[in-house]
Amino acid sequence: MEKVLRQFFLFLSNNKLLTALAKRYGFRFGASRFVAGTNIGHAAEKIRELNQKGMSVTLDHLGEYVTDKEEAIERTKETIKSIKVIDKLNLDSQVSVKMTSMGLDISDDLVLNNMRRILDAGKEHNVLVTIDMEDYERCDKTLNIFETLKEEYDLLSTVLQSYLYRTEDDLQRLNKYSPNIRLVKGAYKESAEVAYPEKKDVDENLKNLIALHLNNGNFTALGSHDDAMIEFTKQYVKENNILNGQFEFQMLYGMRNELKESLVDQGYNVRVYVPYGRDWFGYNMRRLAERPANVLFVLRGVFKK
Repeated sequence: MEKVLRQFFLFLSNNKLLTALAKRYGFRFGASRFVAGTNIGHAAEKIRELNQKGMSVTLDHLGEYVTDKEEAIERTKETIKSIKVIDKLNLDSQVSVKMTSMGLDISDDLVLNNMRRILDAGKEHNVLVTIDMEDYERCDKTLNIFETLKEEYDLLSTVLQSYLYRTEDDLQRLNKYSPNIRLVKGAYKESAEVAYPEKKDVDENLKNLIALHLNNGNFTALGSHDDAMIEFTKQYVKENNILNGQFEFQMLYGMRNELKESLVDQGYNVRVYVPYGRDWFGYNMRRLAERPANVLFVLRGVFKK
């Protein structure tokens, strides 16, 4: 049943009609649990609250698969605005961006121009920018963009997914940049031709990637709520005398709050991925797909009144 629910919610996450309806009719279906409001003002309040609890943030203005040039430019402006707000309010936050939101599916020149504008702002305001990874189809183009821009900017990181067969090679490919990388399992629906179909293989590959990236001396962010992955990382850094400053645990806004606070109390660095914006539907459906138990929370919220 869990596998069926996962496939169902992944299907919904890619439905353009439902996404359009969700943007039109507002914040529904439990989105407020996983999304920190519709504008940067709402998000800034949540960031400050998390900072006061000892947690850092990476901020994401939601939106993906943009096919209109003007919309991609508007999303670029919003990300630049968020960088300025982070600096002005002295918030402990980075920003994350999806390349399809910046125009990846429109033209290479557009996405690179938009990213350079964002990275110029990041450099001016000392805010690191992370290029989020999306589906397998766009993996190569995303990594090519990262490499192009990493030659020009220091405050740039990216994400790799352990459910893809290719990821160890990608990690080695990027090692020459001594990159800050967020390692995650992956949340998109992919075929067995390119991705491990079994969870145990995804988990083992993630452990391998964590060890490899740490051993290479690079900053490693583990993006996971999985207790086994977190315990593995804690044990590995202890056994290999790796300092806390070389890694952090990253988790999603609205999930595993007690675990986040416990890790902070233990002296670990914790960063919360905080999304905001009107284009919340696809993101919200993927969160439900990752952990179908979240559906119960959503249903309680829908039928509460």
